[in-house]
Amino acid sequence: MKKDIHPKDYRLVVFKDMSNDYTFISKSAVKTKESIVWEDGVEYPLVKLEISHTSHPYYTGKMKLVDTAGRVDKFKNRYQKHLDMKNEK
Repeated sequence: MKKDIHPKDYRLVVFKDMSNDYTFISKSAVKTKESIVWEDGVEYPLVKLEISHTSHPYYTGKMKLVDTAGRVDKFKNRYQKHLDMKNEK
């Protein structure tokens, strides 16, 4: 194996699922600029996640549409304008 390819700065990091505010702590070498005070009163680096095992459809068994930017609504509005123009003819 190659030497010195693995990071050496492992530390405890808090990961937060932004879709349901679930947080957990684990060891990681990820770089982050944010921090949070954990339940034990100690401040740890914070990594924000879009999805975790508590919100992923595979693990929850529920299909959930995640539309954070309103892309579906924008598409429907554009398509509706097209249909309206077609019906006016």
